[in-house]
Amino acid sequence: MIPDKIRDFLVPGEGQNIEFKEDCRDVDGIDAIGQAVSGFLNTSGGYIICGVNDDGTVVGVEDSDFRKENTEKILLMGISPKALISVDIAEIEGKKVLLVEVPAGLDVPYSFRDVYYIRKNDTTVVADNETVRDMILRNQVEPERWERRFSAADIHQDLDLKEIDNTVRDLSLSGKQANIGVSGKTDDLSGSEGTDGAVKESFGIYGYSRLNLATEILKNLSLFSYGRLTNAGDVLFTKNPAVRYPQIRLRAACYFAGKTDDKYLDIESFEGPLVSVLEETFRFVMRNTATSAHFEDDNLKRNENNSYPPDAIREGLVNAFVHRDYSSFSGGIFVNIYPNRLEITNSGSFPEGVTPEKLSAGHISVLRNPDIAHVMYLRGFMERLGRGSVMIRESCTKSGLPLPEWSEDGHNVTLTFFATEVTPQVTPYVAPQVNPQVTPEVMKIINALNGEMSRNEIQEILGLKDAKYFRKAYILPALNEGLIEMTIPDKPKSRLQKYRLTEKGKELKNNMKS
Repeated sequence: MIPDKIRDFLVPGEGQNIEFKEDCRDVDGIDAIGQAVSGFLNTSGGYIICGVNDDGTVVGVEDSDFRKENTEKILLMGISPKALISVDIAEIEGKKVLLVEVPAGLDVPYSFRDVYYIRKNDTTVVADNETVRDMILRNQVEPERWERRFSAADIHQDLDLKEIDNTVRDLSLSGKQANIGVSGKTDDLSGSEGTDGAVKESFGIYGYSRLNLATEILKNLSLFSYGRLTNAGDVLFTKNPAVRYPQIRLRAACYFAGKTDDKYLDIESFEGPLVSVLEETFRFVMRNTATSAHFEDDNLKRNENNSYPPDAIREGLVNAFVHRDYSSFSGGIFVNIYPNRLEITNSGSFPEGVTPEKLSAGHISVLRNPDIAHVMYLRGFMERLGRGSVMIRESCTKSGLPLPEWSEDGHNVTLTFFATEVTPQVTPYVAPQVNPQVTPEVMKIINALNGEMSRNEIQEILGLKDAKYFRKAYILPALNEGLIEMTIPDKPKSRLQKYRLTEKGKELKNNMKS
């Protein structure tokens, strides 16, 4: 720990994670350090700086080498169960201080000389019997439930306040704000973060109240206690939980042909807060599955339909996030799109008593991750009535698709949607003397092109920002059908490259207008 970092601790003063001790020479001083260490281990970790008085003035520690050795010895003998605690010497303003760094403990509760302590704001207090029982119960019962275990996330550095803002907004719109117990207080969440993205709890009352309000919300959702996030809270509300749990990354791929083919049209890996990953994955599926278009004989208006019903896809993705086995480090969620089907696979197996047949019948609601499911329910992403599988089947039937299938292999559960037929992701538009395979996207680029235009000019007219998607869904299909051509075909990546309609494209455009 460098001196400059210690100076940063002196500015806000003592708090939930910082304790000053002026003296560590006598028994009372050493005991106070041991009690604070127990308190930090049982909550969210912290730092003890010996040689600093209560107002942040550095007074120093005499005979620092001896004090360091003595402090280490007493903590080693007094803290139970054993914990890795570092004691270092640093120099501030020409004076030696001791820095005791305490991680958040994984084997709570920890005692110092057979007494359990916790932190309450800037004070170390003796834990009451109920609190101790609760901590013991967590270690004896909760390990079987991954989402309730404590996360190693740093509440100050890792918490994504924007996700909490989004949750409050969703609950406000649905009238469920009372479920998080902060009605009338949530305007305070609009505060700012530091330039490094960290929550500025210690610098100013406003930043402090913002973090306090966020943790109050998390506490009411059973995602935060003793100053620490649970794994469920980490997955839902930190900026990048995949740093701590790589298995929560999601991989999505769209393949050119069957399962044995290694050629893909699009592939992405998503990570971040759960809802953000869910929404990105849904957009990936929508842009990589066909949108068919057709004209009715008695109507000039074009009708468009998705290959798979969006509400069923959304429900299938939500179920994968809510019911997956997060504890499996070799697991994950995989979305694979093939010409004739779409598969959503999540790690885990069916809960005891659940079969594919019972899933198809519906009304089964066995939750592997009830805390995560509760947040998804409150935010309007799922029902808690066990009707998700029924809704998926009904949506597919209504769309004229074969019924979906659920399967498991002992390690993973897969939901498979089947397309009506194996065809390219296009819908033919029939015009006199011209019969290309034309998608709605190709129709749009043909209508937009006027003379020679650059890619940026076409994108601007169509209101598209995603260059990769524009190239894949618009430019390449139109080029392949011979409807448009490059002005510099021998240099396809030239910055001067433009596109224009071919004679075939002009004919189709005229037929579309007539």
